[in-house]
Amino acid sequence: ATRVGKSRAAVAKAEIAANVGELDSLVEEVLLASRLDVAENALHRDRVDLLAVAAEEAARVGAHVDGSRGIVVDGDERLLRRALRNLVENGQRYGGGDLDVVLARDDAAPGGSVVKVQVCDRGPGVPAAMRERIFEPFFRLPGHAEQAGGVGLGLALVKQIAERHGGSVRCRENPGGGCLFEVTLPLLVGGA
Repeated sequence: ATRVGKSRAAVAKAEIAANVGELDSLVEEVLLASRLDVAENALHRDRVDLLAVAAEEAARVGAHVDGSRGIVVDGDERLLRRALRNLVENGQRYGGGDLDVVLARDDAAPGGSVVKVQVCDRGPGVPAAMRERIFEPFFRLPGHAEQAGGVGLGLALVKQIAERHGGSVRCRENPGGGCLFEVTLPLLVGGA
C-alpha cells in the first residue's frame, strides 16, 4: 500500500508541476502581449542575424534549418527569438515532429528587400476558414486544447512581434502536407 501511495503522490506532484509550468507560461505570454500593446514604439533595436537565431531555436526541437548567411534584420532579438520559438514549438506540438525552418531573401518584394521565414510541418494542417483566426488571442482549433495544452496566445504573440517589426505572418497549406507559417520581415539595408 505504501508503494501505491508513493506512486500516486509522484503522479500528483508531476501534475502540479506541469500545471504550475503552464500558469507561468500563461502569465509570461499575457505580460509580453500587454507590453507589446503599451510599448508600440519602444522596442530595443539592434542588428539581428536571423539565420543564427532560427538555427538555435530549431536545434532546440531537432528541426532542419535551411538559409543563407547575411540575413540581418533591425529588431529586438529577444522578441524575434520568442516569435521563432513559438512557431517551432507550435510545429513540434501539432505538426507531427517532422519540421523544417527555411529562410529566404526576397529582394524584389514591393517596398524593399525582405526575409521570409517559413516553418513547415507535416501535421493535419489548419482548415482554410480558420487560418486568420488562429492569430487571435486565446483562439484554439477545436480539439487542440485537449490534445496538447496551450492557451491560444503563442500565434497571437508571433503576429504582434512581426507587426512591431514592420512585418507580417500568415498560415497556409504546406505543399508537402501540413502547415506552413511564414513570417515576412524587412531586411536591414546593407545588412549582408
